[in-house]
Amino acid sequence: MRWFVKVVILLSGIGPLIGAAQADDFRSSREKNWHHWRGPNANGVSTSGVPPVHWDQTTNVKWKAKLQGEGSATPIIWAGRVFLASAIPTDRVADEPPKLHPDAKTKPPGTYFQYTVLCLDLVTGKEVWRQVACEAVPHEGRHSTNTFASASPTTDGERLYVSFGSRGIYCYDLGGQLIWSRDLGDMRTRYGWGEATSPVIHGASLVINWDHEDQSFIEILDATTGKTKWKADRDEPTSWATPLIVEHAGRTQVITNGTNRARSYDLATGKVIWQCGGQSVNAIPSPILAGETVFCMSGYRSSAALAIPLTAMGDITDTDNVLWHHRSGTPYVPSPIIYENHIYFTRTNTSVLSCLDIGTGTPIFAQQRLPEMKNVYASPVATAGRIYFTDREGTTVVIRHGRELEVLAINKLAEPMDASPAIVGNQLFLRTSRHLYCIENAAD
Repeated sequence: MRWFVKVVILLSGIGPLIGAAQADDFRSSREKNWHHWRGPNANGVSTSGVPPVHWDQTTNVKWKAKLQGEGSATPIIWAGRVFLASAIPTDRVADEPPKLHPDAKTKPPGTYFQYTVLCLDLVTGKEVWRQVACEAVPHEGRHSTNTFASASPTTDGERLYVSFGSRGIYCYDLGGQLIWSRDLGDMRTRYGWGEATSPVIHGASLVINWDHEDQSFIEILDATTGKTKWKADRDEPTSWATPLIVEHAGRTQVITNGTNRARSYDLATGKVIWQCGGQSVNAIPSPILAGETVFCMSGYRSSAALAIPLTAMGDITDTDNVLWHHRSGTPYVPSPIIYENHIYFTRTNTSVLSCLDIGTGTPIFAQQRLPEMKNVYASPVATAGRIYFTDREGTTVVIRHGRELEVLAINKLAEPMDASPAIVGNQLFLRTSRHLYCIENAAD
């Protein structure tokens, strides 16, 4: 029996529609916003941001909003609003609790959660609206470090897209009214560790990657209706990597990371353009682009970093078409970040940082520890010649972009944090396990 009870509840007033950018100016508008979990260009970099370098729980905090429930989804920001996903536990017990799969190492909670979408005011942090997408009993558990709301929302400036994975895909207008929803079934993740892949919007297409222990697939939905445009099976076990969408040479590539292969699909047809093996188990870092090269990494039980040209065709595994390989110090959960001609990444889930030349893969500096940081899940962000790395205890180390590791600041919030930061203008947004912080220089 499927434990899925759909309800759509409006818990607070709906204001006027905001940020309904037309298609022709979405590209320019997104540079001033943070519409996706890795920002305007899906690479963690803000081209216009000037947030603070220093803060703590009282210094340079413009506001903080208390959050209910659990969630490691990154907040996204559009036209004066902040959007978040959260899973709020209830005391309501399932009449027939889900059965534990024999391969799972986690246990379903057996109680209902409210899978919730929040909209906050950018200036004050006050709640503008709230929608409970559904109330449901999770069919499987999740890793102790995961949550039931780990996928970040995205927007095209007109609609908000939120994935709760097995609990459904939801599309709202920016005032909080439900437009459509889709149920793509239940994932059976490796060991019952849970779900995390974020949806990606491009034009009229919403990309959903669905890698799990049963038949994996990638599915493209019509952004306005939720109907399927095409669907392709994937030979992949569970992965948690969000796809990257790139326009190149007259067609649009959907690039996915995976344990068996990194692959590029033609967004229009679903045809595989190129594929490349050589990754580690449990692919989590998302692909990242610089120029005409895409970089794919993984770091569980082994290390892999591959530089792949967008001009590749067919299976390029172990061929000269791979521009370079790097086999040490690569990330497990966090994604890398590229700033100018440097690619930065931390080793597994530690705070040990490496920096390579993106053209050659040659180390600029290798495996140097970021001070006063421990385990890292959040992906780094960058702006104004600075890179921000945040650990799971809420410590953020700010470094200067360059050929040596130069620490500019060590900032502590003393609250657990796995969500990746977001940058808009002179503000930095940090989601902890209990609050959303808006960091801004006190003089601003």
